Amino acid sequence: MSQIRQENDSNAGGVFVNFNQDCTSLAVGTKECYRLFSLSSVDRLDLIYESSSELDEDVCLVERLFSSSLVAVVSLSSPRKLKVCHFKKGTEICNYSYSNTILAVKLNRARLVVCLEESLYIHNIRDMKVLHTIRDTPPNPQGLCALSPNNDHCYLAYPGSSSIGEVQIFDAYNLQAKTMIPAHDSPLAAIAFSSTGTLIATASEKGTVIRIFKVSDGARLHEFRRGVKRCATIYSLAFSADSNFLVASSNTETVHVFRLETTKDAQRPGSSSEEPQGWMGYLSKAVSVSASYLPTQVADVFSQGRAFATVHLPFQGIRNVCALATIQKVTRLLIASTDGYVYIYAINPTEGGDCTLLKQHRLDGSTDNGPENSQTSEVHSAGQGKVKLDSTGSYALIVRGRPFSQMTDSEKFHDMERATETPPANPLRLDDDGEFPPMTQKLD
Repeated sequence: MSQIRQENDSNAGGVFVNFNQDCTSLAVGTKECYRLFSLSSVDRLDLIYESSSELDEDVCLVERLFSSSLVAVVSLSSPRKLKVCHFKKGTEICNYSYSNTILAVKLNRARLVVCLEESLYIHNIRDMKVLHTIRDTPPNPQGLCALSPNNDHCYLAYPGSSSIGEVQIFDAYNLQAKTMIPAHDSPLAAIAFSSTGTLIATASEKGTVIRIFKVSDGARLHEFRRGVKRCATIYSLAFSADSNFLVASSNTETVHVFRLETTKDAQRPGSSSEEPQGWMGYLSKAVSVSASYLPTQVADVFSQGRAFATVHLPFQGIRNVCALATIQKVTRLLIASTDGYVYIYAINPTEGGDCTLLKQHRLDGSTDNGPENSQTSEVHSAGQGKVKLDSTGSYALIVRGRPFSQMTDSEKFHDMERATETPPANPLRLDDDGEFPPMTQKLD
């Protein structure tokens, strides 16, 4: 779910890409508009919404709240202004102006966080009021931060230093500092929370080692080595929904998937940790014994885990964001790149190895395989934007004001079948109509 800022990156290709908190949709920002795609199918990329080009040009940040209608948008033309919108109704809920350029926006069902280079603003998502401001943070020109998607562990993570890899954990619900984790010797390049908010993954600017810590006490649980031969710039980290896997993408052509083995897994008969027999078993034991006599830095290399599965992308050096999404009850590896493509790979959760490319989609709404375009329907107007419909057009009936009770049985069936939006645990309501009053506020 990492976001990508691309306006200063020569390899960006002019497209912003970002997965929502539970990887059920993909947001794409372009010079003309922003789009939201559903990730409910491997074979096709369904367009949920396309904004009006007159209102949303040069979009550089788009963040959707799970599968709701709430989106936060920032444009290059107004980089200090945040707009919070209800995309189904085509309305703007509120907007805020900040003292500096907005580098990142993070959402969960309780909080909205705006990251500037040297400060963080924490909003209550129910009424969009500013609850707390973290000022004078270490310089953070990349806007590196992460917000746990879980309300019970509503933690915010950001760099605690600009010279070493310290992670500052802040309780965004109770508005107090929780802990500081000394994760790396080099400055941080990527951080990500697990879906439960109990684990955090980190990578430094060197990009060779990825570590996973327990948020509650900062204990290091796992350490993985991405590579030995060369350093890399880690673009994104992402956990699977069950926190059994972690994926890391970088500026190289290889994407690594690591398996988070527990003590129980390691002791299971037939597991990968079972001691091999014969000559390989002897060699493994000899290396393990020798490691205890080696310098700490060298011994760490032997103890670090290796990739469980890998993907070899058809490109390198192009910014991208990765995710492990559940599509039709199967875990898939997704890579969305700023040159306007999303790649979907099959991953073997038992054997690992090389992942198989299942589909490649273009992020302008079409696909590389021409005939499949016939499966998608036309785009209808809704408010100031566009919404992708199925053949019944049932979604348009609701948007245009036709109540559910007046639909035919067939229309009701198709509308419920295609509805991916689920109400958040904390409904975004201020009044009986469930709407925010229009608000405009300038923050110092």
